[in-house]
Amino acid sequence: MDKFAKWFYIVGIVVAMLASVLEFSAGWLTWVLMILGVLAGLFYADPADVVNRGIRYLALVAVAGVFTEFIFVGPYVTALATGAATFLGYVLFTSLAYHLFKKFF
Repeated sequence: MDKFAKWFYIVGIVVAMLASVLEFSAGWLTWVLMILGVLAGLFYADPADVVNRGIRYLALVAVAGVFTEFIFVGPYVTALATGAATFLGYVLFTSLAYHLFKKFF
């Protein structure tokens, strides 16, 4: 499963970014991205590095809305950043939960 985890991460982030750029929304896609995010968070993300990942995630979320100011490409860059942040939220939450589980149990 570990060798597939990298592919879960890559496919999940690319699909989330493309769906965001194309403004595609479906319930089944949300479930697929959540499942890929949970699997990537469990098997790919390093639970010991959850603090650094969290800081990078918060920085991405904080600047995602600023990209709309770019001329011509702003909405696309914002959509890419928003899609990436959405998927990374699933990965980070799972990694954090796994880290806390290992720490206390």
